[in-house]
Amino acid sequence: MVFLRSVIFNVFFYASISIWMIVSIPLLLLPSAVLWQVVYLWSRTNVLGLRWLAGVRVELRGLDNLSQTPVIYAAKHQSAFETVSLLHLFERPAYILKQELMRIPLLGRFARKMQMIPIDRKAGQKALRLMMERAREVLGDGRQIIIFPEGTRRPPGAAPAYKHGIVHLYKELGVAVVPVALNSGLFWPRQGFARFPGKLVVEFLPAIEAGLDGRVFLERLTAVIEAASDRLLADEASRRPPDRNWRT
Repeated sequence: MVFLRSVIFNVFFYASISIWMIVSIPLLLLPSAVLWQVVYLWSRTNVLGLRWLAGVRVELRGLDNLSQTPVIYAAKHQSAFETVSLLHLFERPAYILKQELMRIPLLGRFARKMQMIPIDRKAGQKALRLMMERAREVLGDGRQIIIFPEGTRRPPGAAPAYKHGIVHLYKELGVAVVPVALNSGLFWPRQGFARFPGKLVVEFLPAIEAGLDGRVFLERLTAVIEAASDRLLADEASRRPPDRNWRT
């Protein structure tokens, strides 16, 4: 059953991406607000598809910690889920993403239209300067920034590997950071096509105030995200057969 439902969902998911991008090509000529409405709809559709096609129920916790003012959301990154299925929760969010994604035909055009923030991880200090310029513009426009502090997807339960980029943003921008914990890697692994049924939880944690020392900030951010994510993993593991291997 998991195999069949996974096939059905993946066909739905990748077909919807293709159809969405083709249909939305004319929107590149219109104000970005129009494109954003289509993106929000697509994001919600992904959540519904997970529920009805793959048996993955999405639960959002800590919604009272969402901010109405410009902040940075620093999220655990275990899956493609948090990249595409949380967009509708925010107002024109700006993701910090790999420069390579901007070179993908159509996808890169849409990302530029939506004013995402690319970073060339091979460019060192120059990349940080460019990222900061774009980040300041985004916050000045009343938008919010979403960053995955570990830089890439990590398997559930893997040792944390937070990068310095989040500290640089925090210190230079002088805004609060909202940590985000999740257990998405249990249901939508970073490798393979399987989509396992269960309760996928995304938890928004209390904001870390601006103005802390960089080292203190990173220690607190790591501690709260990892503790909450480990708790979510343990909660789901307690409901699963002991022979299920989640480290995929």
